[in-house]
Amino acid sequence: MAIPNQHRVFRLPEGNISSYKQLAVKLEPLEEIDKHEVLVRIKAVALNYRDIAICNGSYPLGFKTSLVPCSDACGEVVQVGSQVKDLQVGDRVISLFMQDLLYGDIKESDSSLGGAVDGVLQEYLIFAENNVVKIPQKSTMTDSEAASLVCAGTTAWNALYGLRPLKPGQTVLAEGTGGVSIIALQIAKAAGAITIVTSSSDEKLDFVKSNYGADYTINYQTFPDWEQKVMEYTDGLGVDYVIENGGIGTIQKSVDSLAYGGIVSLIGFLATLPPDQYPNVVMLANKKSAVLRGILVGSRQMEEELVRFFVTNDIHVGVDKEFEFTDEGVLNAYEYLSSQKHIGKVCITV
Repeated sequence: MAIPNQHRVFRLPEGNISSYKQLAVKLEPLEEIDKHEVLVRIKAVALNYRDIAICNGSYPLGFKTSLVPCSDACGEVVQVGSQVKDLQVGDRVISLFMQDLLYGDIKESDSSLGGAVDGVLQEYLIFAENNVVKIPQKSTMTDSEAASLVCAGTTAWNALYGLRPLKPGQTVLAEGTGGVSIIALQIAKAAGAITIVTSSSDEKLDFVKSNYGADYTINYQTFPDWEQKVMEYTDGLGVDYVIENGGIGTIQKSVDSLAYGGIVSLIGFLATLPPDQYPNVVMLANKKSAVLRGILVGSRQMEEELVRFFVTNDIHVGVDKEFEFTDEGVLNAYEYLSSQKHIGKVCITV
């Protein structure tokens, strides 16, 4: 196919930003690739809550000015550099969230797509060969499903396999019905684990039980002391893993739900408390011999492991809704994600 000289890019303005409604599409030049790079035509972008937080200026880890947002993309390789060895034109690939993290623990430097560096909300993007992961040809995942593995998927995989690998028969508690929680639920079910999901919506809980096989569900509006329900469902033992999406507002209940020696993966920051009500996290961890582990997505190695797991088990990520790559479509996608009506992932297709 002919490579254009310019392409459409969604970019935030310079200076103060307060809303995703400030995103504007621009026509920008398309640079030449070098010998170790590939040019990818973006076909699907998956949104995360992080993308909302960046656009309203509340993201706690910071981001560059005049940013192209979003980290999660699936696309087709349309051009390869002369020294590229493992990719060819026509291959389907997904992006890597942290561009300099190939394996091992996270490094001090931040190369996160859609935060520290320009992200994937554009028609074409140049990647170093090692900064994408190939989707096998036998995969039956859609582009949106594959894109959803980048951040939410790798985060869930890191939570369940990054420190102490999940075993069959263990119990996983996932807070909420967003992308990370649903993918963690899918991984846990495929691994033979027992699963518990929380939400404020009975409709959402019925959906995840019937469509994803959650073993137990808890409406935390109906049961404000939902940690007691968790202990009831686990015969007083508690869960082995908590996918903690609430933050300081739910951490006490998460640890109270935990088995001794269990792992709480600190992922989200959706629930808040006044500072004078912050729990004593040190004592909470001590009383359960708990591991409280901060998760910032994961490495290329983890993403490759996740892709193999999903392809081998023919798992399809739950994509709630897709929007078009237009001014209206992108803003509608952000608005829908902000409404928290979704179950699973919200995506934009190019």
